[in-house]
Amino acid sequence: MLGNLFSKETQAIFYNAKLTPVQRMLDFDYICGRTTASVACIIQPGSTGGFSKLFFGKTEIAIPFYGSIEEAARKHQKADVFINYASFRSATDSSMEALKQPTIRTVAIIAEGVPERDTKELIAYARTHNKVILGPATVGGVQAGAFKIGDTAGSLDNIIACKLHRPGSVGFVSKSGGMSNEMYNVLARATDGLFEGIAIGGDTFPGSTLSDHCLRYENIPQIKMIVILGELGGRDEYGVVEAMKAGSITKPVIAWVSGTCATLFKSEVQFGHAGARSGGEDESAQAKNAALQAAGAVVPESFEGFEESIRVTYQKLVATGQLVPAAEVPVPPIPMDLAAAVAQGMVRVPTHIVSTICDDRGEEPTYAGVSMSELIESSSGVGDVISLLWFKRKLPKYATQFIEMCIMMCADHGPCVSGAHNAIVTARAGKDIVSCLVSGLLTIGPRFGGAIDDAARFFKDACDKELTPSEFVEGLKKKGIRFFPSTKYLNYANPRGSVITRLFFPSTKYLNYAETVEEYTLQKSSNLVMNVDGCIGALFLIGYLNALFVVARSIGLVGHALDQKCMKDADQKRMKEPLYRHPWDDVLYTN
Repeated sequence: MLGNLFSKETQAIFYNAKLTPVQRMLDFDYICGRTTASVACIIQPGSTGGFSKLFFGKTEIAIPFYGSIEEAARKHQKADVFINYASFRSATDSSMEALKQPTIRTVAIIAEGVPERDTKELIAYARTHNKVILGPATVGGVQAGAFKIGDTAGSLDNIIACKLHRPGSVGFVSKSGGMSNEMYNVLARATDGLFEGIAIGGDTFPGSTLSDHCLRYENIPQIKMIVILGELGGRDEYGVVEAMKAGSITKPVIAWVSGTCATLFKSEVQFGHAGARSGGEDESAQAKNAALQAAGAVVPESFEGFEESIRVTYQKLVATGQLVPAAEVPVPPIPMDLAAAVAQGMVRVPTHIVSTICDDRGEEPTYAGVSMSELIESSSGVGDVISLLWFKRKLPKYATQFIEMCIMMCADHGPCVSGAHNAIVTARAGKDIVSCLVSGLLTIGPRFGGAIDDAARFFKDACDKELTPSEFVEGLKKKGIRFFPSTKYLNYANPRGSVITRLFFPSTKYLNYAETVEEYTLQKSSNLVMNVDGCIGALFLIGYLNALFVVARSIGLVGHALDQKCMKDADQKRMKEPLYRHPWDDVLYTN
């Protein structure tokens, strides 16, 4: 690691579809004045491709999705940073695969809890192949005015307050991501701000060390001073001490190792990070602070004095002309997201959909104001649910029972009707259940199952006008409307319809009228009987009745599709029904 990890042209491959940190990276890009997005693509394991829409300032852009690391690296060869948001369970494999890509130079592992043995293998591979690992257990890093990893530095307001939208003169390194965010504020107050900040991660074996990054900072001309925030546990800080003693680090170093309070406890104490515990006297915060001070670093007496030590060092560099304070740069405004603006009452947005039947915003959905729990506890049935979702009110029990009876009666009328035939043919073509269902439903109309609403309207209108059966039937005939089409259902099985329904309805005025019409039509022909559609329509008279047939017949259509797909022989062996082909001898070929 000889110098800069990042620049204003750096692009990253983002692993795992975490769109919030991706959007934060894009917002950072915009306020820094980048012309290209820092996220080249997103990897969602198993994805077949596509895009995710995000914002680059005021402009909506599409970030491509890929299903594999190899594909993403091959298609975006300029992207040399891999940001790994995988869980600790899969972070090792995905990080190793990324390290093996020739175009990837830096890998940031965000996950905590990566097994130490796995981390050591990653570190060994990275060192032998001249690659850099940040983490595990890190938020990543940032180069002010150029590039940041994921959630580094927190919200946009904090980034601007810390002056991270333009480069400063300080190189900062720490183990803690949270404390890094705090220190960026400190540096903004005490100096002209950060040039680059890295959180190496709080695990016992970080992928790169404090000294690795301090040595890099020594080789970056824009960095004039180095600030280190260490912690008790481990020996990482001693690497910085040795580098300073060897003259490898000559820039001013201001350092503090936190955890001095550990000596107040009688037994060893774990301080947050896996590596933040003292395993011996030389790993204590006091010993490390003393060693750093002896090597030439500026070390305050306590953390409270850290900011002042940084300020004094910075002012000396400015006074001697070694550091020219960075000029302030105006920050371009980021448009507020619509959701945030609505939440703050800053804009009014019209809704695009109105729903009066169901509300799913609470702990459980409600149907026309009735909760799911209430429906279950009251032993409600399908008829009750239909009454709430279709008619927006609780219908009387006789009405909901009638709805359920209609569904049972109309669920299926055999494989030869057009809807069932279509579903069967589609199933034998190897299509899925939804396709089979839709192919059957598309046949429903005025000639098949879609005449219930018309029957209700015709009967009600005629009965209310007190038309005689003769006037009614002949009037329709003059209009070209054929009523009571030929059917077999209620002629021999009247109990399926009119007789049974009288058990539910307190009044059957319109059905009584329809039956007088049937008496008249039977005088014309024995097949002009009232069918199921007419019976249901004469009883219900509320509308939506064609929909009732659709719901009922969907049950049968699905049954026919499953029957074709799951057909078995006498030995319970699954039979493969071939593609349906209509027989030639059932076709009249004519010119």
